[in-house]
Amino acid sequence: MQGVNLVFTIIILILSVVAHEVSHGYAAYLMGDSTAKRAGRLSMNPFRHLDMVGSFIVPLALILLRSSFVFGWAKPVPYNPHNLRNQKWGPGLVGASGPFSNFLIAGFFAIVNLLLPLDLAAKQEIGMAAITGAGIFGAGYVSALFYFSATVIWINLFLGIFNLIPIPPLDGSKLLFSFLPYKWSNAQSFLERYGFFILIFFIFYFSSLLLPVIFLLYRFFLGI
Repeated sequence: MQGVNLVFTIIILILSVVAHEVSHGYAAYLMGDSTAKRAGRLSMNPFRHLDMVGSFIVPLALILLRSSFVFGWAKPVPYNPHNLRNQKWGPGLVGASGPFSNFLIAGFFAIVNLLLPLDLAAKQEIGMAAITGAGIFGAGYVSALFYFSATVIWINLFLGIFNLIPIPPLDGSKLLFSFLPYKWSNAQSFLERYGFFILIFFIFYFSSLLLPVIFLLYRFFLGI
């Protein structure tokens, strides 16, 4: 059943990433830019968004290596920031919409889990199984639903927090640049030029700092 659990986790990750990207497109559309709509990217059809490396190869490799830091990505939804009605805050709001969608998904499934008739000990056990990907196949439908919801919550909290890191090309950088005064434009240019390398350095040496925050939120969302 381990293979089934692996496929199950990747499917949740892909759909969560797609929701994240579509949210960027919708936010831009609501603020005056129709680039994503004209490109046919305001759709939850995964095949319009999938990236072979980011949606399959990277997450599969990380899961198989039992990495504590599993992530993936889809093709970025295109938008033209010059079309946004609010030029100062518009790009930041478009950037924030992606992580917000992940937190919204996590919140919805947290409510689902809250309504399930499971005691605290069972929730703790299943919640940890969802993080490790151990699976609980053969359990009752209530436990299976809790496991499914917990997996969705964990993945979406991870995507939301990770993307709020203020390093380009992540969404947090768009928020950061909205707050930076004009005199800091050189710092913005530096981050945009070298952001990818800074991000790789962060992932290798400082990504572990995110896990306690994500785990704390995860316990809160599961009510454990």
